Amino acid sequence: MQSTGGQPMNIIDLHCDALLKLWEAKGQLSFTDGKNLHTNKRNLQKGKVKAQCFAIFIESDVPSDQKFQAALGQIDYFYREVLGKNPEMIQITKWSDLDKLKDGEIGAMLTLEGVDAIGNDLTKLNILYQLGVRSIGLTWNHANLAADGAGEPRGGGLTLFGKEIVQWNNEHHVLSDVSHLSERAFWDVMEIAHYPIASHSNAKKICNHPRNLTDEQARSLFRVGGMVHVVYYPEFVRNGGGPATIDDLIAHIDHFCSLGGKKHIGLGSDFDGISAFIQGLEDASKSQNLIEKLLLYFKEDDVKGFAYRNFLEHLPEDL
Repeated sequence: MQSTGGQPMNIIDLHCDALLKLWEAKGQLSFTDGKNLHTNKRNLQKGKVKAQCFAIFIESDVPSDQKFQAALGQIDYFYREVLGKNPEMIQITKWSDLDKLKDGEIGAMLTLEGVDAIGNDLTKLNILYQLGVRSIGLTWNHANLAADGAGEPRGGGLTLFGKEIVQWNNEHHVLSDVSHLSERAFWDVMEIAHYPIASHSNAKKICNHPRNLTDEQARSLFRVGGMVHVVYYPEFVRNGGGPATIDDLIAHIDHFCSLGGKKHIGLGSDFDGISAFIQGLEDASKSQNLIEKLLLYFKEDDVKGFAYRNFLEHLPEDL
């Protein structure tokens, strides 16, 4: 996956919620060009997004005995609507697949945002892995059987089951995503995870939100070769939310660089999972606006790192 000199520049985006929208629309939304989809294929092409991660996320109001079926339903839309109707979309199941993408192709990888769908059954996790899931976040903002999330007042860490999942990730060379975890759960993951990553989180020092990472958390990820992918949601970009600019987002990248993270920063838009937007980053088609602004502040080689190369250089080995 090489970018030629100058612009536009390839991008790898670690997080979007397009599958939830497709599933909720029950076939009435087109991945190819659906206007209500920030990460539809045309927007990805226009924004030069070379690889997009597609999260499986199950809303908390789905009954527990229906959550695994809901996850399979979202995966069905991934296979039928994302891959099946768009030959340019290439599923990523091996880490080396990212380097094999040809001109005009866009990599598509499944991720899991919260393990609520599997209950306490690792067999279901094996099934999701066989279907292509390669990054797993233990929970969303709430607590579940694996961990407490950033919005859980108790602030507990990983359960024994949660630790089993991280060990499972290690054995299968799957990423352990720390975005959304409580601080205590974060540190529990860091003690045992071989492949920790924050798919969509910003710097708490810049924006004091529970979803963002402290300097100590960020440094710990950088020390072990983990990545932090900055997220485009204004609530996580500037204190108090409100209108946010691309410069406001770049402040987080600059801060992570100051902590020694220049080679460990990536992008995780959270498109299709957010309802407010950074000015000039309203959907995936606008992605190059961020690249152009970054080039005003950083060397081109560093921007290539943020856009795609850092992630490629910190991947697990293929099994």
